[in-house]
Amino acid sequence: MILAIDIGNISTTIALFSEKGTLSFQSELGTDLKMTDDRCAVDLMGVFQLYQAELSSIKGSILSSVVPPITAAYVRTLRRFIGKPPMVVGPGLKTGLNIKAEIHNQLGSDIVASAVATAALYPTPAIVINSRTAVTFSYMSLNTFEGCAIMPGMDIALEALSNYGAQLPQISMAQVNTPLGRNTVDSMRAGVLYGYSGAFDRVIESLEAAAGAPAHTVVATGSQTPEFYQHCRREIQYDHDLLVKGLYLLYQKNTRH
Repeated sequence: MILAIDIGNISTTIALFSEKGTLSFQSELGTDLKMTDDRCAVDLMGVFQLYQAELSSIKGSILSSVVPPITAAYVRTLRRFIGKPPMVVGPGLKTGLNIKAEIHNQLGSDIVASAVATAALYPTPAIVINSRTAVTFSYMSLNTFEGCAIMPGMDIALEALSNYGAQLPQISMAQVNTPLGRNTVDSMRAGVLYGYSGAFDRVIESLEAAAGAPAHTVVATGSQTPEFYQHCRREIQYDHDLLVKGLYLLYQKNTRH
């Protein structure tokens, strides 16, 4: 079995694949900036117990992280469990992509993994939307990463409204069915929902214009639910497992002989 872990700013995803690429389980934990080696070990053991999987079945692992302060704790813990360190997504790893970036190590490992999965699984040209703390829009032509645009995530927008609007409450995002909000909470949610869906359409159109070719596929992954994309005029496919699929593919690309 192959263990894939992605450490994001808010959540950490743990996924277990068979060696043939079948996803056995995927779990999501909160990211803790004060993570210790023992806490990391307890969390991993708890996830495996929850899904009735055996840590001893792991033959290899791959780790992507955008939170450097706790990356080392996961590396040490995986070495402790498996007997060897994980493969870490970063410079020097074979991706199979031609990445057009001025500084390669500034490209987030989550963006790289999602791009690798998109190139392998979807028709190109393609636009990959990775919605997390920030939302990234990456344009792929064949196996070439042409570039990306980054905007704040919806949760950040809601938090900013609450923090800087003295009379606006702290709320979470939820579905609304009309932009005509009749109370403060619904009005805040409507502004973010319809504003962001319109922004998504505009960014997609702008990427296509800049690249000089329409995208055959627009695929999204991350924290936004599939229902959000129904408000976009552009057809957007939702693939919940896109990022961890990319991690599995990266592991395979770098272990084949």
